[in-house]
Amino acid sequence: MSDSEKPPGFKVTDRRSFSRTERPSQGQPHRTASGASRAQGPSPAGAQADDNRAFPPADFSTFILSLGSSVLIHLGEIEPPGETAKRRDLPMAKHTIDLLSLLREKTQSNLTPEEDKLLDSLLYDLRLRYVEVVKAGS
Repeated sequence: MSDSEKPPGFKVTDRRSFSRTERPSQGQPHRTASGASRAQGPSPAGAQADDNRAFPPADFSTFILSLGSSVLIHLGEIEPPGETAKRRDLPMAKHTIDLLSLLREKTQSNLTPEEDKLLDSLLYDLRLRYVEVVKAGS
């Protein structure tokens, strides 16, 4: 197939900060355009290369606490990150509580005693808060 017969496609341009002759070695951090070192591999959307915040370990407890924080945001009890006003979204709060209940059901007998107690107490607290907000709104 000649160049004139090829179907139209797309062009790939390598925009990484190293020159075309040098490549970062496997598993080694490389420098970003700002000169900061970062590990290779895909980064989450919206992540900044020079963001030096320390995050808690990615474990089950952190995950369910994150969902619990989302419920508090949807109940209007805490402000969403980066915003100055609280908002209330009760259907979303209920949906997230339902997701936590689903996790409770699906992980039955697979959690450590600490995780089990955390999930039960979190669900109890969030359900009470939800009922209080719904009653106050009626």
